[in-house]
Amino acid sequence: MRLLPHPATDDIQLTEVLRALSDPIRLEIVARLATYGEMTCTVAGDSLGVHKSTASHHYRTLREAGLVLTKQEGRLKYMSLRRDDLEARFPGLLDSVLLATSVGGHA
Repeated sequence: MRLLPHPATDDIQLTEVLRALSDPIRLEIVARLATYGEMTCTVAGDSLGVHKSTASHHYRTLREAGLVLTKQEGRLKYMSLRRDDLEARFPGLLDSVLLATSVGGHA
């Protein structure tokens, strides 16, 4: 299993996290990961209504911002939320965003 490059916990920047979460597609991906846990990129992107290349761009943006951990096993890539890292860096942020998302009816 190969781990793709990710920022260290201390290098995760609030501006990059918020920028990544400002897109409705990426917010939906994060909400799915929060609800269902680790999943393949294919499953996470099901029914998002975007092309595979666009979904890949969203996954990379989330990974580079420090929101998700992506590992590759053969041809499959698995994503999971970096919940503990985000909580250590910005306590309560992820839960607040997810709560606001579910109240808005998007999750």
